[in-house]
Amino acid sequence: MSRTRTAILAALALVAGASGTAAAVVAPSDAGVAAAPACTVDYKVQNQWDTGFTTAVTVTNNSAAKSSWAVKWSYAGNQKVTSGWNAKITQSGTAVTAANETYNSSLASGGSVSFGFNGSYSGTNAVPTTFTLDGVTCNVDGGGPTDPPTDPPTDPPTGTKVDNPYAGAKVYVNPEWKAHADAETGGSRISSQPTGVWLDRIAAINGTSSSMGLRAHLDAALAQKGSNAEVVQLVIYDLPGRDCSALASNGELGPTEIDKYKTQFIDPIAAILADSKYAGLRIVTTVEIDSLPNLVTNTGGKATATPACDTMLANGNYVKGVGYALHKLGAIPNVYNYIDAGHHGWLGWDDNFGPSATIMKQAATAEGATVNDVHGFITNTANYSALKENNFTINDSVAGKSVRESKWIDWNRYVDELSYAQAFRNQLVSVGFNSGIGMLIDTSRNGWGGTARPTGPGATTSVDTYVNGGRYDRRIHVGNWCNQSGAGLGERPQAAPAAGIDAYVWMKPPGESDGSSSAISNDEGKGFDRMCDPTYTGNPRNGNSMSGALPNAPLSGHWFSAQFQELMKNAYPAL
Repeated sequence: MSRTRTAILAALALVAGASGTAAAVVAPSDAGVAAAPACTVDYKVQNQWDTGFTTAVTVTNNSAAKSSWAVKWSYAGNQKVTSGWNAKITQSGTAVTAANETYNSSLASGGSVSFGFNGSYSGTNAVPTTFTLDGVTCNVDGGGPTDPPTDPPTDPPTGTKVDNPYAGAKVYVNPEWKAHADAETGGSRISSQPTGVWLDRIAAINGTSSSMGLRAHLDAALAQKGSNAEVVQLVIYDLPGRDCSALASNGELGPTEIDKYKTQFIDPIAAILADSKYAGLRIVTTVEIDSLPNLVTNTGGKATATPACDTMLANGNYVKGVGYALHKLGAIPNVYNYIDAGHHGWLGWDDNFGPSATIMKQAATAEGATVNDVHGFITNTANYSALKENNFTINDSVAGKSVRESKWIDWNRYVDELSYAQAFRNQLVSVGFNSGIGMLIDTSRNGWGGTARPTGPGATTSVDTYVNGGRYDRRIHVGNWCNQSGAGLGERPQAAPAAGIDAYVWMKPPGESDGSSSAISNDEGKGFDRMCDPTYTGNPRNGNSMSGALPNAPLSGHWFSAQFQELMKNAYPAL
């Protein structure tokens, strides 16, 4: 249950239950409704646990327009604000001040602004009783109490999805990622770029003492939205037996826990996204990366097969889980589902290309889902494949040999991510997906700039010298995926950059690790994968090559400063 300070100071009583939550209760006014107060503050405790809480605050200004603002209140107990978003929050003793950020400094007459924060406490967590906006007490006027304020207005649901959710829209800037980037030397150059919000375990839905939950992110997106269309990018990522071929991204659910996935992960997410409060947002969901492609490439006696992937193919829980997620989320009018479609260095070979599209169609028609629940697909999520190799094409030949015979391309049909995404889109339509589907390409870490970037084709001595001398992607092997040395930020997020492409996105937040360089004990279900160890000499999935990983990396999803700095240094286009 959430706790709300409904902004009426008359006849206030706090009713607390065994869970420690409470609600502000307001007696009706005998005098009727008085003139509007100068300002109202809606303070809502959205989530509370033994030692912490998450709060959303909405301030409505009923006086003259403001070019800056500050809200103040004091706690009766020992509450401490630990982190915040959409406001600069400071605390001295029990007194708290929340001041505007540069992007939300204007507050029109009759306008509202929202911000939020995480806090800690012990004992009781009483709601503050008095709030001021620029020194004026809110929620009261010269007469009696007023009616409780309502939630700020949002765009009504239209029931009709737009063709490209990114067209004409702003995209949500995650304040937690922004804070990490701003804390890095030079990070402010990119800290206002939009990135994906990863829901990679059940606890991520409500948030923790150190991280925002889903509602907090959506509330922050509403605050950023203003009168514009706004996209929020979510990564839905907690399948049973998740990522069966990579230990670093293993998840919390065992291979058979499909019911738990449905009821404790997808259902709560769907319930939040369906809240009419968020109907004015365009919510893009990247559905379960690194799942369905594994069923094609890493099963059935192949050299790359793993027992874990054979298990997930046999029990069908990847297909069931993806189908269920598509069905539940696709029923929400403002949610746009994009299924993960691997990358060219994974599915670009003939043996993988067609069968992957087929199994994606199988998932999209499982558990009540239909192809109408799929708005598109995303490639290169959290990967490093170059967007466009300009120094050679798949049709080139050198010394009588096709470039497909080079060790780097190794008979792949595609040399880069753009050509793969456009071709795979056509393949998906051919197996029964709607002809209007769009593709996303994650360009967060595939820039490959810096001093090592080739300026022209390689020597024509052989197909290998030609390809290796000219390729932008400087990985040791196209199968290397963990914290790659030499990588750089790629194209900045943008809508409709090429035919069939809805957007270039930064779905993987730059600076968040792919996995730890050595084993680290954790409660997140994340194992140690030798592909993240810079001393590892490889396996069949990377041609038994060195891993190319950076040293001293933390757990996947944790901040990796050295990687962030390298991504900025090697950005292309350059910063």
